[in-house]
Amino acid sequence: MESQIQLVEHLIRVGALRTPHIVAAFRAIDRNDFVPPEWQSAAYEDYPLSIGHGQTISQPYTVAFMLELLQPQVGEKILDVGSGSAWTTALLAHIAGRQGEVFGTEIIPELTEFGKRNVAKYHFDHAQILQAGPPAGEAGKKLGLPKEAPFDKILASAAANMLPKEFIQQLQIGGTLVIPVRNDVLRVQKISAKETAVETFPGFAFVPLMQ
Repeated sequence: MESQIQLVEHLIRVGALRTPHIVAAFRAIDRNDFVPPEWQSAAYEDYPLSIGHGQTISQPYTVAFMLELLQPQVGEKILDVGSGSAWTTALLAHIAGRQGEVFGTEIIPELTEFGKRNVAKYHFDHAQILQAGPPAGEAGKKLGLPKEAPFDKILASAAANMLPKEFIQQLQIGGTLVIPVRNDVLRVQKISAKETAVETFPGFAFVPLMQ
């Protein structure tokens, strides 16, 4: 495929994209803006591409599938875990609009900077890329972004070995988490402080979540 238009039409044709405001985000946010120079000739192909440091920009089909599960809406506060190239962060920022807030977190410093440069191309003042991990001077590892919680939606783009309770804790009641766990994608809906509903969608492969 040679253009963003062709990529979006492909994703609609195979059933990955269905919701109008998610389709509009895919039309508006050009994957080529988030791909390293050496891979730009393949920017519109439906497969993952290396962004260095053992990480990838995810396959467009997978991103579309996960956003359709997440169903982000205008005005929501959204966390994008493992933002990498920041393509998903930009898609979410387009959907949430200036009434919303989107936070991308990335554990690899070089990719944090890469993501910041990429998302800056769209001049979103309601989206930011943050370095993941504990604040300076604090020991231990922290998943998510607890200081900004609760979130309406959380998207994770790297696979955990088990469902992290930290993400559920940082989710608003009534909110949704979409996350890969091993080779499955899970949609977790927080019904109450103690109750969740989990749906499982098998057959995917992701880089591991660095915990």
